[in-house]
Amino acid sequence: MARVTVPTAVGLALGAAADLLLADPRRHHPVAGFGTVALAMERRTWRDSRAAGAGHVLVLAGAAAALGTTADRLVRGRPVTATLLTAAATWTVLGGTSLGRAATAMHSALAAGDLPAARAALPALAGRDPSGLGEAELARATVESVAENTSDAAVAPLFWGAVAGAPGLLAYRAVNTLDAMIGHRSPRYERFGWAAARLDDVANWLPARITAALTVACAPVAGGSARGGLRVWLRDGAAHPSPNSGRCEAATAGALGLRLGGRNVYGSRVEVRPPLGDGRIPAADDIRRAVRLSRAVWTAAAILASAGRLARARRR
Repeated sequence: MARVTVPTAVGLALGAAADLLLADPRRHHPVAGFGTVALAMERRTWRDSRAAGAGHVLVLAGAAAALGTTADRLVRGRPVTATLLTAAATWTVLGGTSLGRAATAMHSALAAGDLPAARAALPALAGRDPSGLGEAELARATVESVAENTSDAAVAPLFWGAVAGAPGLLAYRAVNTLDAMIGHRSPRYERFGWAAARLDDVANWLPARITAALTVACAPVAGGSARGGLRVWLRDGAAHPSPNSGRCEAATAGALGLRLGGRNVYGSRVEVRPPLGDGRIPAADDIRRAVRLSRAVWTAAAILASAGRLARARRR
């Protein structure tokens, strides 16, 4: 078992380093290819039914896990190849650096006073309607997206990679991608997307809380308060409508001394979310602090994931 565990640990570290240095592959991204396949399959499987949606998710996520399992078996006994396989899978599914770059583009537009450019940058971060948003609301949306997606895009895949290697990496990314595609509430996906949303909640339950804990621990890196992060996480984290996102956003709000939450517009749907934190409203410069904190959090998560996998090898 140690022969399998050590290449996975090293591969996780190498894949995280690749994401840190290179960000996502710019062309022919495998996750985009998975999305194309999922969309084509949806045209055949869609029904206004939870059962149909559950079958859709089971087939696609199961196929991703099976692909990872098959690849693992093919490289078993070849540690160098196994390491490179895990590194490639990790790099493919991580999005921490791309998240930071998207947020930095928003900061640059806001710092330049270019609201049209800032509004055009928001869809890369959040699904909200940016047309009527000013600087403060764009900054808030960006900080909230960075906080939430630090878990979804980086900590969670690293966690599942540490738990289950390449199959865990690919299955998690499949589940999270399907949630992004069909897990939102709309007339079309209210029932069909139910299973994707619930499975994503389950897959992210522990990683979101790890993210919140690391946010507290890493708060000083961004000039923030660990005590404030812990206090707001424990006090406000459960107030958010998501069982997971609220923990990450509340910890970030407290760590950076901000107040998140409020009115969000998603097309024709309006949500008024409870306040998280009791600090000031975010400004453009807070985006840079949030990105710095996010990078510290998911880098720490990568170190812990690799170390945890190595610890498993020693126990065996």
